[in-house]
Amino acid sequence: MLTLGHILESITGRETIALDQVITDAAIDSRQVIPGALFVALPGENVDGHDYVGEAFERGASVALVERDMSPDFLVLDLREPTAIEQIEVIDLPICLWVSDSLEALQRIARRWRDTLSVRVIGVTGSVGKSTTKELTAEVLEQRYRTMRNPGNLNNEIGLPLSLLRLTEAHERAVLEMGFYVPGEIALLCEIAQPQVGVITNISQVHLERAGTMEAIVQGKGELVESLPPAPDGVAVLNFDDLLTRQMAERTQATVFYYGLTPEADLWASEIRGLGLEGVRFVMNYRGESIYMRVPLLGRHSVHTALRAAAVGLVEGLNWEEIVGGLQSSQSQLRLVAVQGPKGALLIDDTYNAAPPSVIAALNLLAELDGRRVAVLGDMLELGEYEERGHRMVGARAAQVADELVTVGRRAQWIANEALLAGLMESQVVVLEDSQAAIEYLRDCVGANDVVLIKGSRGVKMDQIVVELEEVI
Repeated sequence: MLTLGHILESITGRETIALDQVITDAAIDSRQVIPGALFVALPGENVDGHDYVGEAFERGASVALVERDMSPDFLVLDLREPTAIEQIEVIDLPICLWVSDSLEALQRIARRWRDTLSVRVIGVTGSVGKSTTKELTAEVLEQRYRTMRNPGNLNNEIGLPLSLLRLTEAHERAVLEMGFYVPGEIALLCEIAQPQVGVITNISQVHLERAGTMEAIVQGKGELVESLPPAPDGVAVLNFDDLLTRQMAERTQATVFYYGLTPEADLWASEIRGLGLEGVRFVMNYRGESIYMRVPLLGRHSVHTALRAAAVGLVEGLNWEEIVGGLQSSQSQLRLVAVQGPKGALLIDDTYNAAPPSVIAALNLLAELDGRRVAVLGDMLELGEYEERGHRMVGARAAQVADELVTVGRRAQWIANEALLAGLMESQVVVLEDSQAAIEYLRDCVGANDVVLIKGSRGVKMDQIVVELEEVI
């Protein structure tokens, strides 16, 4: 178990006399503190965690990492000088540990805790599909191993260390999503988590505005495979169908395991048939074996997700019965939900976020469904110089799928313009300024035979469309 002694040794680099008070959890939000937890006070532009140390202690926190002296309100141990703990035998709780940088201290604690565990870590990154891949991979591995995954979107320099501190000696596998905005970020996460297996879903222009260039995105994502140990212990699981991902093989000393939709991959799918809201059917092929699959994942693009999870299962020694069991019992369709809308319309809620590849994948699902197909598409943010091109790509596909296209936001007008150029008539395209206008329009204009896909970046508040229309029932 994680203890106070472990925390002190991680921060100072000095051995302590056994301080075996158990640390139950770690949090940066005082509202999420449980008794015995470590509270990490992070300074911020709008909120300063130091203002909530008292609340964290009231909720039962044992220890707080702080960057300033909190005396006289709280007991404080100054750890900026490592020798501070040399003569300590007993520490009264709760206590503040004064460090130079509370985030860096959290990362050091997590890194050292990871060092003490024999768990195998699977890192997952890519432009699209990270979270669903993480969840499905964990569900497959749980068929044999005690497995932890980082919850929600705790996938950055703060969230990943917090997740690692939830590991125990009983865990055998950990599946960790690794987010990316700028080069160097994933390298830091890998230094902390030390993955043996790295999964890259794909490389696209998502977050181009923050990363700056496609070269920066490629460089940043590739830090995962560069951080893996050499073969045979390290394994890079790469998407053969995506050229930029396939080329990552040149940047690793780990064993490379390709998955895809071609026999050139190690694990590949064939005979793919989308079943709409009933899932997807396909054949999984590996070393001369063919396994017929039907999984409860929506859209043909989900086949790649299933292949990633199966690939990790194979790498980690699972048999086909375990892999198929994990895939077929999946609850990983986290971000795409079918709900009833006004007048009996079916709403496909895929409003978590949006980038050109994921919007096109959602449109491909819409194409599999019966009824009058209505695509409600909002702005896609953070695409940088790729912004207009990305929206126009979506518009071209929407013209092939939708009976009616409704766009929401200034950037989404490019979707509408391209759809008109690609063959939709003006009577089939509705251009709206914001989500409220979309709510008012759709409330009156959809009916019982309509299937309505709602997709766009969170900044455009596309989720509000679903909330308001669902309330009409």
